[in-house]
Amino acid sequence: MTKTELPKWFKGELYTEGAEVTNRFGGDSCYLSAEELSMYDFIIGASDMMEMGFYAPKNIADMRKGLNWIRKNNAEAYMILLD
Repeated sequence: MTKTELPKWFKGELYTEGAEVTNRFGGDSCYLSAEELSMYDFIIGASDMMEMGFYAPKNIADMRKGLNWIRKNNAEAYMILLD
C-alpha cells in the first residue's frame, strides 16, 4: 500500500499504524492506512461534535474537506464506512 499524504489543513492526530475499521451502522469493515485512519477519526469526531450541537462553520467545512479527501484517496473505504 502506498503512503498518501494528508492535506496541509489537517490538524488532527496522525496515527503511525493503520487498522481495520467497522461501519458503526452497517457492520461492514475495511482496512485503512495510518493516514486514512487519521482522517476517518477526524471526520467521525467532527460528526459527533455536530450531533451534540456544536455547529462551527469551519468545523463543518473541514469535515466536508475530509470526506472529499477520503472519497478521492480511497473510494471503496468511503462507500463502506461513510456513505
